[in-house]
Amino acid sequence: MNFLNKKMVLKLSVLMLIVPVVTGCVGSNFTTKKLMEFNVKVVDNRYARGGVNFLLAPVYGFTTLADYFVVNSIEFWTGSNPFDGTPHIFDSKVETMIDINGDLDPSLRDAPIDPLTYHNIEDSHIRTIDENTIEMEVTYVDGTSSTVTGVKEGANVKYFVDGEFVSETSVEALSEAFEVSS
Repeated sequence: MNFLNKKMVLKLSVLMLIVPVVTGCVGSNFTTKKLMEFNVKVVDNRYARGGVNFLLAPVYGFTTLADYFVVNSIEFWTGSNPFDGTPHIFDSKVETMIDINGDLDPSLRDAPIDPLTYHNIEDSHIRTIDENTIEMEVTYVDGTSSTVTGVKEGANVKYFVDGEFVSETSVEALSEAFEVSS
């Protein structure tokens, strides 16, 4: 049985061409841009930079794939770059030739998934509430704070952030994760 007949190869080729289109691969090409910045910093001569660029050609292939299939897709669907938080190019406010946003449902005007955010922690304090409960107060550099609580209930530990349940694990799994091997 031949799995890679002409018809199957054609189907796979079409699929490989369609995947970048349907994954929202338009974005800032962040990883490729970072590689280009590295390329320019290696040497000060334009011709030597061209040589470095030639040597890095295979790496550019990988960064382009990473951008198209991962980074740009995250950027497209969340509305911001996952590394530097810059808005997606499609969310740019510019003078347009055709205005349709006013005629669309509001859900079709913005990215459908909230941007990935990372809070820089300024300070944190852990305290024991009782024999089954610990609490960590986290203060972020922007002045906001969160309370993370762990509550042991039988053989499990439940985790809450600002009173909202977020996860659960077993005491056994915690013991195994923090076991010190000698």
